[in-house]
Amino acid sequence: MSEKIAFLFPGQGSQSIGMGQDIINEISEAKEIFEQLDDICRKPISRLCAEGPMDELTLTVNLQPAVTAVNLVCLAALKKSGISAHVSSGHSLGEYAALTSSGVISPYDALRLVNRRGELMHRESLSHPGVMAAVLGMNIDEVAKIVEQARDKGVLAIANHNTAEQIVITGEEEPVVRAVQLIKEMGKKAIPLKVSGAWHCDLMADAVDDFRVFMEDIPFEASKSTMLFNATAGTEDDPEKMKDIMANQLTSRVRWYDIIVRMMEDGIDTFVEVGPKKVLTGMLKKIIPRDSKLKVYNIEDMKSLNSFLEQN
Repeated sequence: MSEKIAFLFPGQGSQSIGMGQDIINEISEAKEIFEQLDDICRKPISRLCAEGPMDELTLTVNLQPAVTAVNLVCLAALKKSGISAHVSSGHSLGEYAALTSSGVISPYDALRLVNRRGELMHRESLSHPGVMAAVLGMNIDEVAKIVEQARDKGVLAIANHNTAEQIVITGEEEPVVRAVQLIKEMGKKAIPLKVSGAWHCDLMADAVDDFRVFMEDIPFEASKSTMLFNATAGTEDDPEKMKDIMANQLTSRVRWYDIIVRMMEDGIDTFVEVGPKKVLTGMLKKIIPRDSKLKVYNIEDMKSLNSFLEQN
């Protein structure tokens, strides 16, 4: 087994009907996570995961605890198999499972946090509506220039730096539309995303302090293994500073590309996406050099877990 394993946890956009169900049937710790999920949310989110409907599952207030619970279920299955991470990171929402993986918070508190986070983000999406778009074929500096040019129309920012040339912009509708127009005039591609809010920009600013207050009563511990944070692409061991990072994450850029590059520079040789679908796996394949010997796996059910264990 590799000594340099990275656990990567997906966020919104990775949901599917039936996610996590066979692990729950096999592992008691996983079943307990789903029981906690319904208790914390005060509604049957576990049933939405199992049966849908998809339009209800994808509501931010339901989706955030649902995906996090499945991430934690997959993490529990790996831990029960004796597999742990040298370094953990999560994409936006996925950071809460990464905090659990690195020993900063408990699974129960991770669910409490994302439930409140989802409520606050939903509130802000109604009060301050916005849109997002994926930009393809342009690097971060090129996109930053477009954002600066279109920002006079209103709130506009880079939300996600996913790969070298897959970048998401976010903000109010008018400046995002203007930025998309400028990108297309350059002969490049920008695709509007089906989202219920403009995440990772100042339209979420009113949620930051409220979320920080909510975190005050939740214990954060110094990490037991390395974690790389979205907002900084770096580490942090002070629990109070971690809380500040997580509160500010609501309006900060997700520096995913920088995180993966740093992991490779630090000698990670095995990447494991821990959660539903293969969104992060797809990004990895666009970042990792084609001639690389790095291994990439996805753990989302018992079949993929057993396949990973057989190969390692």
